[in-house]
Amino acid sequence: MIYIPNADFETFEHLYKINLVNCCSGYKSANLLGSKSVRGVENLAVFSSVTHIGSDPALLGFFCRPTSVARNTYDNIKDTGFYTINHIHAGILKDAHHTSAKYDAEISEFDKTDLLSEYKNEFHAPFVKSAPLQLAMQLEAEYPIKENGTILVIGQIKGIYVQEGLLKADGFINLSEGKVSAINGLDAYAVADSSVRFEYQRPK
Repeated sequence: MIYIPNADFETFEHLYKINLVNCCSGYKSANLLGSKSVRGVENLAVFSSVTHIGSDPALLGFFCRPTSVARNTYDNIKDTGFYTINHIHAGILKDAHHTSAKYDAEISEFDKTDLLSEYKNEFHAPFVKSAPLQLAMQLEAEYPIKENGTILVIGQIKGIYVQEGLLKADGFINLSEGKVSAINGLDAYAVADSSVRFEYQRPK
């Protein structure tokens, strides 16, 4: 195996280093976070850091990069308290990835892609119309990470919308049947084509 000591990291070209380190955590969730500013401008951005925090209450977290530069998603969530999490599927990979481009706060990524917004049950933030799993989220808390200036944003799931057929009798959502993608590193997308499940394990 190739060995790369930590001492070498600072010698690497910037993009090489962030590609390398971003791959180390393995496949990550691929989600579009939808939000809307207090001025009514819709925002959409791809995130690979959404993670399960707990089931009771139903909490999910995501990491926001340092706010030393404009972070439209973070600003909208702080200002309004609401956002959506939309799973990226195989049919929208290119447009979903384009939302990583840094547009001005007054420009909506929905206008720069073929992605369509939709609103449900008078929820403030927009959902992505074709996403097979859509979550209505409310901001609960945030925790600054002093080591690198990032912020862990925690939200509570206020509603779940699931494509017909994906929700199974035991509560399992089969993401592979919805062609939901994962992210490898920063820009490589992988779509699972099967799910292997095992029973709940107890000591033998």
